[in-house]
Amino acid sequence: MTDFTAEVQGVTKRYGETEAVRGVDLTLAPGECVAMVGHNGAGKSSLIKLMLGLTTPTEGRIRVLGGDPASAACSPIRRRIGFLPENVAFHPSMTGRETLDFYARLKGAPCRDNDALFEKVGLEPAAIRRRVSTYSKGMRQRLALAQALLGGPKLLFLDEPTTGLDPALRQSFYAIVAELRDRGTTILLCSHALTELEGQADRVVVMNRGRKVADGSLATLRSLAQLPVRIRLTLPTGDIDALAARVGEGAALTRLAGGVVELACANDDKVGLVRRIACDGPTVQDIEIVQPSLDEMYAHFLRREAAE
Repeated sequence: MTDFTAEVQGVTKRYGETEAVRGVDLTLAPGECVAMVGHNGAGKSSLIKLMLGLTTPTEGRIRVLGGDPASAACSPIRRRIGFLPENVAFHPSMTGRETLDFYARLKGAPCRDNDALFEKVGLEPAAIRRRVSTYSKGMRQRLALAQALLGGPKLLFLDEPTTGLDPALRQSFYAIVAELRDRGTTILLCSHALTELEGQADRVVVMNRGRKVADGSLATLRSLAQLPVRIRLTLPTGDIDALAARVGEGAALTRLAGGVVELACANDDKVGLVRRIACDGPTVQDIEIVQPSLDEMYAHFLRREAAE
C-alpha cells in the first residue's frame, strides 16, 4: 500500500529513436502542489500523458491513485483525475454551459454542480450563455479550468494553466490551487512562467531532454545550486567608498542607480556580511536581501546538465 497519489518508477518513453522521457522517478503525495518546469521538448507533457494513461511507458512502472492508469480496469480511477491541457479546444458553436454539461456527462459528474464551478473560475452568467466562439483566450482558459475541476478530482494536472489570464485572474487561479491543495488534492502544474511559481508550489521538478535534473523545495534547490545571494543597500553617495573598504574581499560589489549598491556573496556568508555592515559601517538607509530566483536556478541546472 503506497502513501503516494502518483508514483513513477524508472519510466522511459520512446517514439522510434527519440526518447521523450528518460529514466524518470517521481512521486506526488496527497495535498502536494508540485511544479514541473522545462523548455519545450523537455518531457513535461509526455510525462503527464503517461500518468493520464493516454500513452504507456516503454520501460518502468506508473501507479496513479492505486492503479495502472493505462489499464481498462482503471476507468473509475480516471473519473477522480482532472486535466487542463496546454492547448484548449472546445466546440465553437456550443455555449459555455452546454460545454461544461457535456464534459460533466462524459465524466459522470452531476451537472447541478456546474453553476458553482462557473462562479469559482469567474465566468459570469451572461458569458455562460454565449457561444464559445465569442470567448476571449482568458475566458476559454477559465472554462477549461472549470472542466478540469469537474467531479472534485483527487489528482489534478495543469499544463500551462495561466496562459491568457491577466494578473488579477492569475491571482484568482492560484487561490483556487491553494484551496484545492489544502483540501487534499494533489496538483502537478507545468508552466513556463517561472516567477509565478515561487511561493505557489511545495516542490519544483526541473526537466531537461526527458530527464529529471533537479527535484525539491525552493530552499533545497537553492542549496543544490549554490548561487550567490544579492544584498542591496541604499546609502548616501559619500558612504559607498567606505562600504567597499568595510566589506573587503568577502563579496563582489556593484554600484547601481539611485545610490544603491549590490553585494553578491555565498548564502552561508550573508549573515556575517550584514553584521559587518551594521557594526561601525556606513549609514544604511535601506536593505534588501535577494535570493536566487527560480529562473536563475533553472538556467543553472540546465547549464550544469549541458556541462556534464
